[in-house]
Amino acid sequence: MEYLHTMIRVRDLDAAVEFFTLLGLRELRRRDVPGGRFTLVFLATEPGAPELELTHNWDHDADYSVGRNFGHLAYAVDDIYAVCERLAAAGVAILRPPRDGHMAFVRSPDQISIELLQRGEALPAREPWKSMSNQGEW
Repeated sequence: MEYLHTMIRVRDLDAAVEFFTLLGLRELRRRDVPGGRFTLVFLATEPGAPELELTHNWDHDADYSVGRNFGHLAYAVDDIYAVCERLAAAGVAILRPPRDGHMAFVRSPDQISIELLQRGEALPAREPWKSMSNQGEW
């Protein structure tokens, strides 16, 4: 068995693609299905890596609910501070700051919880992250 992808439904496809691109994913392929009135966008860190499938239903304008049975997506990053700085500069709220140099949480425009984990050993704790408190749900 081979793990292929995780699918999430998104309301604003452009905003979702922009967010996941900020995280470091890149679009590998896109498929519009006019008969079904939806678009599929597949993203990954590189070709051959596990993929994230964004499904945009063209006629769905309401927010999607986030079920408690779905926890979060997790990505290992080379420098958690640099990733959080890049996201914050783009207006993304860092809901669980990387106070420990190891873990942070953010949410996508569709409120999907994203866990960021420092690859390898935790980085030394540093400001401003060390003093930040959690905000909202993550």
